[in-house]
Amino acid sequence: MKNTLENNLKNSISYQEYIDLVKKLLAEHKSTGPNQSEDLTNYSLLNSTRMKRLDKTIKISDETTAEIQKIKEPTTWLVLTEGWCGDAAQNLPVINKMADLNDNITLKIVLRDENLDLMDLFLTNGGRAIPKLIALDKDNNLLDTWGPRPAVATKMVADYKTKHGVLDAQLKEDLQVWYNKDKGKSTQDDFIKLLQKN
Repeated sequence: MKNTLENNLKNSISYQEYIDLVKKLLAEHKSTGPNQSEDLTNYSLLNSTRMKRLDKTIKISDETTAEIQKIKEPTTWLVLTEGWCGDAAQNLPVINKMADLNDNITLKIVLRDENLDLMDLFLTNGGRAIPKLIALDKDNNLLDTWGPRPAVATKMVADYKTKHGVLDAQLKEDLQVWYNKDKGKSTQDDFIKLLQKN
């Protein structure tokens, strides 16, 4: 696992480089990843707009800030994502804002479909769900993982699937409405729990 992690870290980019990559691809009417379609490009465009808005509006709570500032050792937060992923667009700006609060945290991003060897080490219920955050210590040992969405939203998705049997367009819409109301609070709550555990 450690070799895979270290190899993938070599391919990682910063948050700003990721934003720039998505923007560059959109200018070519493309999304990230090997599979290209009009739908994926449209999702990427929507997500790029969302992220730009969230980068300006997300507020990190005092409680989250206090917890983040307790990190005294160099830590890497490596996130697997793709530009077309709606959950990533809602959570990456929050993760980036949290990482910015402490110089000991380095946020790195890799694209899922170019790094399936890594993704397959961190499946969610057998699926390649993103975003997936992998927290590493200074020696690249695994500390914890998070993703693909806050615990509250995960329960919402599971309940919907139980009731309706499938995850459809209505759920995606419901989820986006929930994210808009939540404003990153549930993601912060999850991270507080993770940090207090370690």
